[in-house]
Amino acid sequence: MEKQVVDGLRKAFQSGKSRPLQYRKQQLRALHRLITERQADIDQALKQDLNRNTYNNSLFELIGIENDIKLAESDMADWAAPQPVKKNLNSALDDVYIKPEPLGVVLIIGTWNYPWAMILQPLVGAIAAGNAAVLKPSELSEHSARLMKELLPLYLDKEMYQVVTGGVPETQELLKQRFDHIFYTGSSTVGKLVMEAAAHHLTPVTLELGGKSPCYIDKNCDIAVACRRITWGKFANCGQTCIAPDYILCEPSIQDRIVEEIQNTLQVIKRMLTESTSGGVTVNDVLMHYTVDTLPFGGVGNSGMGRYHGRHTFDQLSHHRACLIKSFAMESLNDARYPPLTAARLRKAKYFLQHRLCSCSAVCVWAVIATILAVGLLVGLIVVLI
Repeated sequence: MEKQVVDGLRKAFQSGKSRPLQYRKQQLRALHRLITERQADIDQALKQDLNRNTYNNSLFELIGIENDIKLAESDMADWAAPQPVKKNLNSALDDVYIKPEPLGVVLIIGTWNYPWAMILQPLVGAIAAGNAAVLKPSELSEHSARLMKELLPLYLDKEMYQVVTGGVPETQELLKQRFDHIFYTGSSTVGKLVMEAAAHHLTPVTLELGGKSPCYIDKNCDIAVACRRITWGKFANCGQTCIAPDYILCEPSIQDRIVEEIQNTLQVIKRMLTESTSGGVTVNDVLMHYTVDTLPFGGVGNSGMGRYHGRHTFDQLSHHRACLIKSFAMESLNDARYPPLTAARLRKAKYFLQHRLCSCSAVCVWAVIATILAVGLLVGLIVVLI
């Protein structure tokens, strides 16, 4: 069953139907309609799975998905456009750029505590990047998983995007298939199993794993505000958030101290950023870096690898293809690679390969051409003299 799903998606992807940006935008708009038109159904499923109310469903999941969709739809053309890079003298007259291309078929494995956001936010990036995708929601949030499987084919192209439900056996069978990228959110223990399975096919992975999120309260900050924010972050979604605060670091002398106004906490911030490592940092608050779609969200070390949100999801799920379109002009520049292989020609090759251009204006290009001609004449003279 799982093999048939993956093979079908790969065939659809290889047809090239997801290459046009217009197709991707249509799918994103359809996904937006799904979460807006069927919000009542989603709320009901989340009420049954997590006993969460409508307000928190919007705050914790649906608003973030909607924002990602709008951002991808508006900026996708820029993300997918060829990205010029600096040239060396040897490629001064050539087109040199990086072209983001779809990876292929992506597997997205979600988690139970945010059953919609942890599936659909990566899906937004997968669609924007032009990939096909298999979605595997957590079996622990069974009502959301069942609803997702029912709704997705009604809105998205079922030849390109499918939901596979089930428990551990179904997930294990999926992981036996060859994907072009696996995006997993969950525990470090399962993350290791996902990475082990991916290694059999040399499949790259993005692992969003549960880490530790300490909070440091400095003696010169507003302790009342700090505690209010930390408490909110700790108990949001009943504490089931991978970036929820885990413990507080502070000096013993301020444990019972309350100050009236926020003090200047800026050298503290620099010290924390310099002397610690983490996937993300929020200063004077908790969790809020997750809500900024221009910031990459992801872990480091045991907390995972890779990053997503906004353009970062698009980049994570794209192949950044190196492209050089060589000009037929100035063939004399290529003499250095043709026989006879002399010391003079090696010096010429070294010069042009080791010198980079600044931002190439027309004046710069003509200056390069003049340099090429001058160096060519000089090298020719040296060869003659030799």
